[in-house]
Amino acid sequence: MTSGFVHDEERLTRLGMPEAIFCEGKDVIALKAIVTELAAKPNAPVLFTRLPPDRYDHLQTLGCPALDYDPQGWTGTLNGNLPARAGSVAVVTAGTSDLRVALEAVRTLEFSGLATELIADVGVAGIHRLLARIDHIRSLDIVIVVAGWDAALASVMGGLTGQPVIAVPSSTGYGVAAGGTSALHSMLTSCGQGVLVTNIDNGFGAACGAIRMLNMMAGKTA
Repeated sequence: MTSGFVHDEERLTRLGMPEAIFCEGKDVIALKAIVTELAAKPNAPVLFTRLPPDRYDHLQTLGCPALDYDPQGWTGTLNGNLPARAGSVAVVTAGTSDLRVALEAVRTLEFSGLATELIADVGVAGIHRLLARIDHIRSLDIVIVVAGWDAALASVMGGLTGQPVIAVPSSTGYGVAAGGTSALHSMLTSCGQGVLVTNIDNGFGAACGAIRMLNMMAGKTA
């Protein structure tokens, strides 16, 4: 069976990032065909996102080539990672409920060869934990903030650090948190100067934004 998938092999050259495979919405037969096809190109590392553990387990029962799989971040890699490159990113979460989204960002950055540090559970409800780490966070090049509820951590980080801050609203919280919509609106109306905001739960997109910035810092062109 063919997957109908056409791999964008020139994307790494154009953008400084290879194509990633978004697994949500693809049936397991099509995913197996895609993984099998890409496994035959061992010199082309590939990242898979939004692949929940039960879906990954199903792929394995079909005899699919094994991915280097992270069940917490719902990500997998095939054919290793890209070579190490200059640049460092802090991925900071308000709470441990934000970890799946944060780990998607971490895995994307690590796959891309970047030094990455996850700093979890430092939200404003326990802001002393953030203040204890803020000097170290300032030593890194870019900060990605993942937060749900009122998402106040993004504004706080925007006021405490001079690095680029990329804010990711997560779909955590009760009631009117509305699956991350309140966090999104809060981040979009942040008084932190220059805080950039992604779509809800889009850890991958935040990581790609950081990669673009670091590519420019390193003087790379598309």
